[in-house]
Amino acid sequence: MSDAAQPTAAEVRAAAEAVKTALDRHLAAVERRSGEEDPAVYDAFNELAAAAEAYDELLYDRYDEVTPFEIPGEDTLPPYTGPEEPSALSVLIRRDYAVAEPQRLMAQARRVEAADEEGTGAETSGTVHGALGLLFGEFEPDEIASRHKEFGLEEGDSTLWVTAADESAEPGEWLEAPFEQADPQRVVCRFDVSAVFDEEFDGDDEDGEADLAELDEDLDTDLDTDLDEDGTPARLEADR
Repeated sequence: MSDAAQPTAAEVRAAAEAVKTALDRHLAAVERRSGEEDPAVYDAFNELAAAAEAYDELLYDRYDEVTPFEIPGEDTLPPYTGPEEPSALSVLIRRDYAVAEPQRLMAQARRVEAADEEGTGAETSGTVHGALGLLFGEFEPDEIASRHKEFGLEEGDSTLWVTAADESAEPGEWLEAPFEQADPQRVVCRFDVSAVFDEEFDGDDEDGEADLAELDEDLDTDLDTDLDEDGTPARLEADR
């Protein structure tokens, strides 16, 4: 980062003061809490988390230093405030991909183009943008998710929210801004997939490597048993 883009010492100091203020507000909200799911405590927690994150980023950018504490992210949903008996629901899905192999992506799009007897009148598979439009127009999102490697894509994070509604939306009502009204407090359940969750299993690597070594040894033993004197598998010799 260049010196011109770095935060000033005054900005870092102001961020530190914001953390102190957020701490006081959080403590006051906890002292006045009206129950286990007091929204005031929830709001104060989020304000404190945001202030601490902002301070930590500025501190690092300015002084190449970090704070000795970390406010954890949300592991649970906020208190549910939707209808007890929802009469409608929305399923919000986000899947992130990286275009890992553009040539493979465009090759798949060319196959779709070639199979289209009617034709579109213009070759759109020659660009990544056009190829994406062709493939997502031809295949269902779930099929692309299961075959993403075939399309030259690499999976990123994904999430699925099931949100409750008081009534079904009118046709075309939300199409211009489909995700604008996503309310976390109306989420009935959610399912997240991310590579960060794999870190939880890092501690099992040694055991896993030992198991793999045992498996390799067993496989080598089985193969040695089935080899003839000249090293040719006995089953293949019999077939000949």
